[in-house]
Parts: sequence; structure tokens; C-alpha cells
Amino acid sequence: MSPKVLKIALAASVALNLFAIAAGATVLVARAKVEDRIEAQQRPARESSLMAVARKLDPQVRQRVRETLKASALAAKPDFEEARQKRRAAIDLADQPDFDPVRARTLLEESRAAEIRGRARLEADAVQLLGTLEPADRQALSEILTRRGRIVVRDRSDEPEKKAD
Repeated sequence: MSPKVLKIALAASVALNLFAIAAGATVLVARAKVEDRIEAQQRPARESSLMAVARKLDPQVRQRVRETLKASALAAKPDFEEARQKRRAAIDLADQPDFDPVRARTLLEESRAAEIRGRARLEADAVQLLGTLEPADRQALSEILTRRGRIVVRDRSDEPEKKAD
């Protein structure tokens, strides 16, 4: 074989190997994404939003539920803000050239503690609220004790209600 043919064969071999590596990496990434989607679908989700569930309640009960949950969320807000602030501080610390692992660990522990305080406050208020409701209403609102998803309580008393068909 001539040197020109060897160079062409070597270039073709390198190109084919690069293509095979790229195809393999693409398959692995796509497979991981599919597995993540399957896992997410298998996790139980809330049936509907909390406010959609609350719409089924008697208007007076619904208003009290909204006010109570809103007050609880506002009371817990400083704890969650502190948790985010401490976590951001730990991230900023990690970007510094003079990284202090002890300080970062402390900030992350404080962040978790603040988040736990906020969650405990929300859960305690939710349990107290559930204790004041009739069994049917309590059953409908029991989803507020799930940890999955984020509950955002907004006061939408000025919005017209949608009727279920």
C-alpha cells in the first residue's frame, strides 16, 4: 500500500471511531433521560393543586383554609429565606480561592436547620387546621401533608370561580 492510501485509511478509521464514540455517548445520555422520565412518572403526584381541592369546600371553610395557609406560609417564609441565603453563602464560599470546608459545612447545616424549622411550622399549622375541619373536608385537604411538590398559597378571592362540568 502506498503512503497516501494508508493516510486515507487512517483518517477514515479515526473518523469512524469518533462517530462511534459520539453515538455511544448519545445513547447513554438519551437512556439516562428516559430512565429519569420513567422514574418521575412512577412517583405519586398530587391529584390536583391545593386551591383546586379547596374550591370543592364550602365557601366559608375555603376562605378560612386559604387565610390559615397563607398566614402559615408568611410565618414560615423567613425560615426558608434564611435557608436559601445560607446555601447561597456556602456556594459563594466554594467559589473562593481560600475555601473553608468547616465554614461551608456549618452554613449548609444552618441552611438545613432553617428549612426544617420552616417545614415544621407549615406542617404543624396544617395539622392544626385539619383538626378543625369536618372529616370530608379533612380528607380532601390531607394532601397538604405530602412532601412532594411545592405548595403556593395565593389569595384569589377576587377571581371568579370556575364551575366543574
